[in-house]
Amino acid sequence: MREILERQRAYFASGATLPVEARMGWLRALGETIRAHEKEIADALALDLGKSGFESYMCEVGMTLSEISYMLRHIKKFARDARVRTPVAQFAARSYTKPSPYGCVLVMSPWNYPFLLTMEPLVEAIAAGNCVVLKPSAYSPATSQIVRRIADMVFPSELVTVVTGGRKENAELLDLPFDKIFFTGSAAVGREVLRHAAENLVPVTLELGGKSPCIVDETADIPLAAKRIVFGKFLNCGQTCVAPDYILVHERAEKALLGELKKQIVSQFGERPLENPDYGKMINEKHFRRVCALIDPQKVIWGGKTDEKALRIEPTVLAGVTRGDAVMQEEIFGPVLPVLTYTDEERIIGEINAGSSPLALYIFTSEKKTAKKFLSRVAFGGGCVNDVVIHLATSNMPFGGVGGSGMGAYHGREGFECFTHRKSVVDKKTWIDLPIRYQPYQKIKERLVRLFLR
Repeated sequence: MREILERQRAYFASGATLPVEARMGWLRALGETIRAHEKEIADALALDLGKSGFESYMCEVGMTLSEISYMLRHIKKFARDARVRTPVAQFAARSYTKPSPYGCVLVMSPWNYPFLLTMEPLVEAIAAGNCVVLKPSAYSPATSQIVRRIADMVFPSELVTVVTGGRKENAELLDLPFDKIFFTGSAAVGREVLRHAAENLVPVTLELGGKSPCIVDETADIPLAAKRIVFGKFLNCGQTCVAPDYILVHERAEKALLGELKKQIVSQFGERPLENPDYGKMINEKHFRRVCALIDPQKVIWGGKTDEKALRIEPTVLAGVTRGDAVMQEEIFGPVLPVLTYTDEERIIGEINAGSSPLALYIFTSEKKTAKKFLSRVAFGGGCVNDVVIHLATSNMPFGGVGGSGMGAYHGREGFECFTHRKSVVDKKTWIDLPIRYQPYQKIKERLVRLFLR
């Protein structure tokens, strides 16, 4: 591991990553290689997560290609020096910020979207001019192998190296003095990443998760809300960091919403979802059993059936849930949707804020004041009004968490900045040198300083 980092440091020191045209060339090659290997990528995602070809393109390959296209359109602008105003006291000078790559960065990605969440940070790190060590998850081995093959085809190993393996390899990498670490995964592992990074004073971006609430008030378009919630919750078999973790529905809308959720599950996944070839599976037996343990049979109003051999759990809706239930004690990360009721908006705002800040918040309402209240007073990473999950599918907005759901953000320009240090530079002219700052200090100089700096 140390040899990999030393080779990358030498390559970065050579200046090979600094020319913007070189970065663009690598990004173009990456896009072409991904397009040429779409089938192999889809096959790997099907092996790891049971994803259909459509879902693999929509949620992983297509979004990666979109991010590459965005960077190619904007990288020249992002990489330029940015002129800033120079204070009168520093006359005559030119002041600017200079975007500079961190150097050698470590990207650690998760298993739930193993292609997208490995490639998207890679795209942004390369666009910013860094060398990258990629560490995909051991839980998605087929996708890790195609990621490594693509990286080997596109990049010299001194620029991008893919390291596979499990905890041993993770620990060895985290002990090294990288210039930046980008981690996506659970809060528990995120704490370990941050602890190791602190030993070497390495800056870190953490993309974590949490229990993301979905609020449905009595003025919402209930059939449309149910349609969109079912899509976002059960996408990737519920293994999405920004999936609605639970619903808070006004008690006057509960009956209508529960009825529409049942209709939408049947409409989107069929009467027998476990037989639907386009419905995914849990990543492994450990997570299958964990999610099954969260299902209270007494509170199931739809679903609940499982196929242990195929690692599949039906889209499942639970009603009559309270905050004391097991399903409300952890992030579900599976196809189980608890529904709680409320009558007092102030109370549920307080309850949400009393816990760890969620990665996402969704509010279905026709009242702008209600949406504004929740968006303004609840701490969360990002979210939607009258929809779910789609806020992460744009390069024009940053994506990231807050508090327990993460620190830092990426996507688009924010992704470029995530892997960039901005050097502040003052280019002072030599044709004049004002004597005001030099000793001996005099009253006239003090008056001038006070005039300039007030």
